Amino acid sequence: MGFGDLRSATGLKVLNDFLSDKSYIEGLPGVKKPLGKYGPVDIDDTTTQGAAAAAAKDDDDDDIDLFGSDEEEEESDAAKKLREERLAQYESKKSKKPALIAKSSILLDVKPWDDETDMAKLEECVRSIQLDGLVWGGSKLVPVGYGIKKLQIQCVVEDDKVGTDLLEEKITAFEDFVQSMDVAAFNKI
Repeated sequence: MGFGDLRSATGLKVLNDFLSDKSYIEGLPGVKKPLGKYGPVDIDDTTTQGAAAAAAKDDDDDDIDLFGSDEEEEESDAAKKLREERLAQYESKKSKKPALIAKSSILLDVKPWDDETDMAKLEECVRSIQLDGLVWGGSKLVPVGYGIKKLQIQCVVEDDKVGTDLLEEKITAFEDFVQSMDVAAFNKI
């Protein structure tokens, strides 16, 4: 039936009535219809359009199966062997890589009892602590007040082997020289 002449009032009324319950003028993608076939449909046209839509749907079913099918293709023996060899090579290469060792850089503040404490001897005592995974770095004396200086010393530790609690226990064991110890800075490397 179609819309008729859209330049006339009756043609515009038919178009307006048609679009009152639809958001667009239908049509199959890529399939042109004659101009008179767009718009309200006669009963005879309905059966023709239904058959065309069913035919188009059947054509869509023949397309590529994008989601895969339940049928699996069998791999050849050569492909299976090649795959297993490559997996074995990957595993051996992966096992040869050294494991990443987590390390931390720690700045310690070691405080003496008073201004009469021998700071050279205090530093010697601290550096005498030898642990697996502990490396001592630079140090300096920092004034605290009233002539008292604290020892600020750098060390690098492996996180799995040496902890700050262990360091504090070992350093404060020198009771004659060390009053307390604090962690001034702790950075992961």
